[in-house]
This record gives sequence, C-alpha cells and structure tokens, in this order.
Amino acid sequence: QVQLVESGGGLVQPGGSLRLSCAASGRIFSIGPMGWYRQAPGKQRELVATISRGGNTVYADSVKGRFTISRDNVKRAVYLQMNSLKPEDTAVYYCNAMDSWGQGTQVTVSS
Repeated sequence: QVQLVESGGGLVQPGGSLRLSCAASGRIFSIGPMGWYRQAPGKQRELVATISRGGNTVYADSVKGRFTISRDNVKRAVYLQMNSLKPEDTAVYYCNAMDSWGQGTQVTVSS
C-alpha cells in the first residue's frame, strides 16, 4: 500500500502561481499513473491532471495551458505547477496513485 502526502497549497491572488508536491512512500516496487484531483465546496471531486510512469499526460480542459503535471520516479513524487490561477481553481487538491489518496491540500485563489 502506498501513502501519499501533499504539500504546497495556500492563498494566492488571481493570476498568481503555486506548485503542489506529492510524495509517495510505502513498500512498493514501482508506481504507475499518478494524478491530481480537486474538490470545491459543494461539488464532486474532479480530475485535474494525470501522468503515466513514462510521462504521458492528460489534463482537464479547464486547466489546459495553465497547469503542468510532472513526476520524479526516483523520488516517487508528482508535482502540479499551477499558473494564471483563477478564483474557480479554489478547491482542496488531492494526489492519487495506486488507488490511494493523500489528505489533500487547500488552494484558495482570492484577492
């Protein structure tokens, strides 16, 4: 089983940037696809971006061109660089891998 710990959330003004990190640990040989999801108040959890072990990426339409997902297989980590943030990006962001979830990190975009 893999344990996931996110970091990097916070409060940022519209147009600003944040970088989220997620570190995986546990008795695992290798990690397959990893992803970021988010859940805003009163809404369902939704996909933000995923990345395969080989680096293939998929993005939600709402974040294309603004967010970039990347990973470091040696460090067992996945990252989400978020640029040009909008108020509608406000949510709790969760890391996902191997059917496990992190505890989430709050991202608030507000002036």
